[in-house]
Amino acid sequence: MDSRVANDDVSYSSEAAISRWKFAVSRQYQHLLDKSTPHVLHRWIGCFAVACIYVLRVYTVQGFYIVSYGLGIYILNLLIGFLSPQVDPEIHDGPGLPTRGSDEFRPFVRRLPEFKFWYSITKAFCIAFVMTFFSAFDVPVFWPVLLFYWVVLFTLTMRRQISHMIKYRYVPFSFGKQRYNGKRASAESTSLPVD
Repeated sequence: MDSRVANDDVSYSSEAAISRWKFAVSRQYQHLLDKSTPHVLHRWIGCFAVACIYVLRVYTVQGFYIVSYGLGIYILNLLIGFLSPQVDPEIHDGPGLPTRGSDEFRPFVRRLPEFKFWYSITKAFCIAFVMTFFSAFDVPVFWPVLLFYWVVLFTLTMRRQISHMIKYRYVPFSFGKQRYNGKRASAESTSLPVD
């Protein structure tokens, strides 16, 4: 009886230690993610490096085209979410995006924020890279057919997305847009020309 209680105590303490270790690792991981949030350029350079490593791996192995095709479809799905507004103007009856200069300014809010877009793409490349080490995922296919099908799918999807942008007059990017700085505008309005 005592040995069973001792075994239960040992298993409970090992489970508690593993649980504490998992919590500490996840907390440290989340801390690193939080610290990387303001460093947009560095994050995307890292994502590009991970993508290059994956492409190099697939090129050297000469296989895993199904994994690459699935990765491409997933990235296309993420891209659509990144380019789409949070509230679809076709469905939403309330106030939409401004269409005239006199309309109230409403910022473009994405369905998939930039950070989650970056995180999902980077995680997808890492998972796809790990999958290239398991021969079960190396299904023999004629890769030009997959590439052609993905290009057709990308073209049709982007054409639909761009026509949606034109129809509802929104631009999902902030570069090239005019920015207003409240301090500069107020300083210029208070200074009158001296005659």
